[in-house]
Amino acid sequence: MQAVRLVKGSNRTKRGSSAPIIALPEGYRPNENEPFMNERHKIYFRNKLIDWKEEIVRQNRETLLLLHEDSAQHADFADRATSETDRALELRARDRQRKLIAKIDAALARIEDGSYGYCEETGEPIGLRRLEARPIATLSLEAQERHERRERVYRED
Repeated sequence: MQAVRLVKGSNRTKRGSSAPIIALPEGYRPNENEPFMNERHKIYFRNKLIDWKEEIVRQNRETLLLLHEDSAQHADFADRATSETDRALELRARDRQRKLIAKIDAALARIEDGSYGYCEETGEPIGLRRLEARPIATLSLEAQERHERRERVYRED
């Protein structure tokens, strides 16, 4: 199977260099009537993941600019404490998003290697509704629930 490459700035992809461009119809959403993880599904989820990643990177840039601008001295200790608390919370949120970018990159790699959309534990399809809600999902709903039950049991011990 030949890799599908995203054409930057559009909702279209190209196979190799000589194959025709594949465009998704306006408002396209994967559905259960199509074969699971066909080329359209892969293109759709690749675009969704790339858009999500670009949004996170944009937010991170804005945060850096705001933190740089907010480095002014505060005359009041309470104002300074509030500013420091806000900064710490913002940095913690950005750290979580940094980790999310790594998961998005891993999902994009799974699209390329053909394993995207299939449960890492069972090998079964994860399901379009779950992938729509959580495009970085690596476990089916059932496998995720089993995983969470095991975590709960170990946490209670």
